Amino acid sequence: MPDMADLKGLLGSLASAMGGETGMPTGCQAVEGFELNRYLGLWYEIARLDHSFERGLEQVTAHYAMRDDGGVAVTNRGFNPDDNEWDEAEGKAFFEEDSGTGRFRVSFFGPFYAGYNILWLDDRYEHAIVAGPNHGFLWLLARSSSITPDMYEHMVDFARQNGFDTRALMLVSHDHA
Repeated sequence: MPDMADLKGLLGSLASAMGGETGMPTGCQAVEGFELNRYLGLWYEIARLDHSFERGLEQVTAHYAMRDDGGVAVTNRGFNPDDNEWDEAEGKAFFEEDSGTGRFRVSFFGPFYAGYNILWLDDRYEHAIVAGPNHGFLWLLARSSSITPDMYEHMVDFARQNGFDTRALMLVSHDHA
């Protein structure tokens, strides 16, 4: 587990990298008819666009749970093979719009919030495409650590059609999960 200075650096990088933006990538829309209770729980990161606050991490997961204040507790976790340690960041998220729209503002560091936009979600809540406030932040998530090639291609096609540079997607290793 990283020490407090490392964790603050990680969270500070997240806040500055996303620039405190809670917006939506141009031309994209968050899912409607969103049901938070079905979204809660553990998600595996299948692929992402690279950014400093997750660079080098493997076996990345995100866990979402209800908070007493009506928000969502967010725990992001990933294994750093260089340090042979798990990195973990805890944050909080709140709906940006109404609770039927998959759009949140999330904070891992004090008063700094960034956009968390669910752009696509399958009917069974097993696969999701999430973007930050702009086209530089993209995550493909699933309820299991691997997905079928057809599902991966479907998700990549959706992201590409919504303006993301899918050639830059990095697959996340879950070999030791």
